Amino acid sequence: MHNKNGLISAVVLPLLFLLLSIQASTAQQAGNVPLTDTLPMDGTVVRGRLENGLAYYIRHNEEPKDRVVMYLATKVGSILETEDELGLAHFLEHMQFNGTKNFPKNELVNYLQKAGVRFGSDLNAYTSFDETVYQLPIPSDDPELLKNGLQVLRDWAQDALLDEEEIDKERGVVLNEMLGGRGAEQRMRDQYLPMILNQSRYAKRLPIGTKENIEGFAYETLRDFHRKWYRPDLQAIIIVGDIDVSEMETQIKTLFSDLKNPEQEPTRDEYEIPLTGKNQFLAVTDPEMPQTVVQVVVKHPEAKVRTVADYRMQLSKSLFNQMAGARFAELTRQSDPPFIQGGGSIGGFLRGLDAFTMYVVAKPGEIKRGFESVVTEFERIRRYGFTETELDRAKSNFLTGLESAYAERDKRKSQSYVDSYLNHFLEGERALSNENRYQLGKQLIGTISIEDVNALGKQYYVDHNRDILILAPDKDKDSLPDETAVTGWMTEIKDADLAPYDDNMQDVPLLETPPQAGTVSKRVEKPELGVTELTLSNGVKVVMKPTDFKNDEIDITAFSPGGTSLYSDTDFLSAAYAASVVGGSGLGPYNATQLTKYLSGKNVSVQPYIGELTEGFRASSGKKDLPTAFELIYAYFAVPRLDMDVFHGYMQRIKASLANRLDDPDAVFADTINAVLYHNNIRRTSMTVEQVDLIDPQRAYEIYKERFADATDFTVTIVGSFTEDEIMPLILEYLGGLPNVGRKEAARDLGIYPPEKGLERTVYRGKEQKSSVRLYYFGEYDYSEDENMQLDALESILNIKLIERLREAESGVYGVAARASYTKYPRHRYSFSVAYGTSPDKVEPLMKSALDEINKIKQNGPEQVDIDKFVSEQKRVLEVQLRENSFWLGHLSGSYQNNEDPAYILRYLDELSNVTVESVKAVANKYLVEERLFKFMLMPEAQ
Repeated sequence: MHNKNGLISAVVLPLLFLLLSIQASTAQQAGNVPLTDTLPMDGTVVRGRLENGLAYYIRHNEEPKDRVVMYLATKVGSILETEDELGLAHFLEHMQFNGTKNFPKNELVNYLQKAGVRFGSDLNAYTSFDETVYQLPIPSDDPELLKNGLQVLRDWAQDALLDEEEIDKERGVVLNEMLGGRGAEQRMRDQYLPMILNQSRYAKRLPIGTKENIEGFAYETLRDFHRKWYRPDLQAIIIVGDIDVSEMETQIKTLFSDLKNPEQEPTRDEYEIPLTGKNQFLAVTDPEMPQTVVQVVVKHPEAKVRTVADYRMQLSKSLFNQMAGARFAELTRQSDPPFIQGGGSIGGFLRGLDAFTMYVVAKPGEIKRGFESVVTEFERIRRYGFTETELDRAKSNFLTGLESAYAERDKRKSQSYVDSYLNHFLEGERALSNENRYQLGKQLIGTISIEDVNALGKQYYVDHNRDILILAPDKDKDSLPDETAVTGWMTEIKDADLAPYDDNMQDVPLLETPPQAGTVSKRVEKPELGVTELTLSNGVKVVMKPTDFKNDEIDITAFSPGGTSLYSDTDFLSAAYAASVVGGSGLGPYNATQLTKYLSGKNVSVQPYIGELTEGFRASSGKKDLPTAFELIYAYFAVPRLDMDVFHGYMQRIKASLANRLDDPDAVFADTINAVLYHNNIRRTSMTVEQVDLIDPQRAYEIYKERFADATDFTVTIVGSFTEDEIMPLILEYLGGLPNVGRKEAARDLGIYPPEKGLERTVYRGKEQKSSVRLYYFGEYDYSEDENMQLDALESILNIKLIERLREAESGVYGVAARASYTKYPRHRYSFSVAYGTSPDKVEPLMKSALDEINKIKQNGPEQVDIDKFVSEQKRVLEVQLRENSFWLGHLSGSYQNNEDPAYILRYLDELSNVTVESVKAVANKYLVEERLFKFMLMPEAQ
């Protein structure tokens, strides 16, 4: 139900153009593998093609257990549309959820929700230029549901009803989806796409279509599009999960063999973007564009991955991109960085093309400096290449990732297999088996020389088929450079005297003095949870849960009460940014750049944080690098750094990113909401450019050291693939050796809460005729396990009712979301919100409808069928979560933070029976109180 095409949906994010691309190699042999050999196809997937042309891919995989992912892919997208069919490929995708032969009206969504499948997050689809893909992840332990899942795919393949009443209702939904995407990005995109796409058909076939056509197309035009293109010779079924492959293949043959191709089927033409050999330039401005972005796109013919040589070149490009990224990360750490963001890479572009892309997000008034810095670095790369030490680090990082993926090959998620097979069907690229990917990677990476990688800079950074695009705020229009100026800058850089890159490295111990190990003073076993709780001699509490969910994944988190709440408003910003400033400065003898190099080839990450109520750290590691993870954790307590160059550079980039923030209507709307709810409190409002200067680096450093000066009240949670014997020496040395001064702290209740009585505010901002609505309820809360469950149920049920009413019945929104949240500390509080976007004329009617649905639940309680959907969803979601390290990490840490029994999760499914019509009705009346209702509306400016 969403638009997958990144080029269209987020055009001002430069790296969305940069997908990994492929190129043939001139080498003849790599290790024992002839480079001319065709890449092997994954032999563990059962593939076939029915007589009618339908392709299928089936694979057994038990991650997650008792689940299966089903996809229908069809090579039909907006590129096939005629002028009177604009937007119909995407519209047809919508209609597949509004009535098929075996699931009329909205029965498909209704049926699957009863089975615990969530509409939008589970059940979904996308339409792009060249394909439409439907996804259905469902439980596989229910034979009836599994059978009906296949029937859903069969209906999607050719049996959409396309009822006239449903078509007319869906027009409003699609128009609201179109409306939600309108703004500065869309207005600018409409101007630059013809240039970027070389005036090709792609520039005229955006999947969303046109307002005029969506409003006025004839019913028969949609049906004719469906008959022409929804046919088995353009379709594939992809099924991966905990299933019997042989039985599934038999069912596919039985169910799909009668699909028919049209008697006079039109040819499915392939379209490409022609290369003209010319260079192009365009500057586009908009009053709501908050930043200046420059992109240089050098287009090249697409190189497919067909042979081992192609795969070797793919790896070479990956190494090139990794090393270029490291160079630009280093530039951002300067005391006066030349840009907010900058970089570039070699990657995929769009149908038939690859591209070398450079981009810069410039500081206000510094477009020339930012642009020149990016071009200069790539000119340095083109002229001198990368160094052997840079390549060694890149290869080391690649091999670490390769080894990690291979170690998890029996725990690989079904979805990732689906993605590989989908790419094979749509693009014709080989899907490698886990074994082949590992063996080829190991053999090929060692054959890639520094000359191979450096040759890519000269091959891809050329002076033809080059587009230069500038996107900027309207107010900067008169100061933007023209094409002559920009090409002049590039010429000057090519003629400039540049020094080679200096790869400054050092190799010294991170810790000069090892910590003094502690001991275990208390041990508590919780066998029902598989948890061991330790209290160390310095007061640190350690909660350990070894698991077999992954083979090489260990996640760690820690918290200590206090956070920024212990500091005055004067110190707040310094406290809030303290962990970011210190975390970005390096550790001990290593600055940030040197630390990155020191950690190359290691599967480890450690990040300190300071929140409002707690401080602590988050870490992850593989088994091999677990000692490094613990060493880093200890170092963030013992030898933190303050790098003033990093600090000043970080502050400059923050200031630059905030300079035009208020040109964005959504930013103004969010600021207004927070200002009204929290009385302009500095802790709840977005930072301004002027406030950046309130961040004192020395005070931030002092606060950081204060927060991490005492580990007495830290609770550390460790979940993953370790044994107690393996990890205990590290725990005793690095956690047991943390400082202990015995202080007792608690977070402060700052008393920053919304008014007790609701109110209404309207913000007038924005050029487009679109609106946003936010409804909030706030107040004191009776915090308990049961109350939380009831409020969660209310959220889920209200989401169902609001989608049925505002989207399906009234066609007034594309999406609507109800959200509940609750806190135990520092005070028992709740918030409940409803958010949606629509046209200005529908703001009031839809608000009345939303409040009417709330009142229905308050007056009559929810329908039992919606409670059943909530219970089913919770059961199915929890089944998967209980096999995930990330879930247990969050659950255990959260339970200890809230002083709750973590074993509650084992009772949760049984206690779902406590959710009844009357209990949800009671919680709705208790918390969705009319006098506590806050209404916020964003309306367009008067034209």
